Amino acid sequence: MLVPDAETQAPVELFAALADDSRWQILVELSRAPASASALADRLPISRQAIAKHLRLLTDVGLVEATKIGREVRYEPVGARLSEVARKLDAIARGWDRRLERIKDAAETSDSS
Repeated sequence: MLVPDAETQAPVELFAALADDSRWQILVELSRAPASASALADRLPISRQAIAKHLRLLTDVGLVEATKIGREVRYEPVGARLSEVARKLDAIARGWDRRLERIKDAAETSDSS
C-alpha cells in the first residue's frame, strides 16, 4: 500500500471545502477585506447562520482565521494555506506539461521518419 508523505498528500478536506459554491463566495469576499459573519450576510445571498457554519468549516481546514475585536469576530483568509495548495497544483501542472512535451516530441519524431 502506498503511504503518501506530507508533500504528496492530497488536501482532500481543503478541496471539499472549496467545492461548495457558498464557501467559495465567502472566501472571495474575504479576499477583498476581512469581515464578520453579519457583514458577509449583508453582501451575499446567504443567511447569517449558514455563513457562520461555512466560516467554521473554512476555519477548521485552515483557509480562514478568526480574530475577535471587541464583541465582533472578523474573518480573513490564510494566505499561506492557499499558497501551499497553489504550489502543489503548480507542481502537478508542470509535471503534466513535461509529459505532454515528451508526447509531442515523440509524435514529431515518428512523423519525420
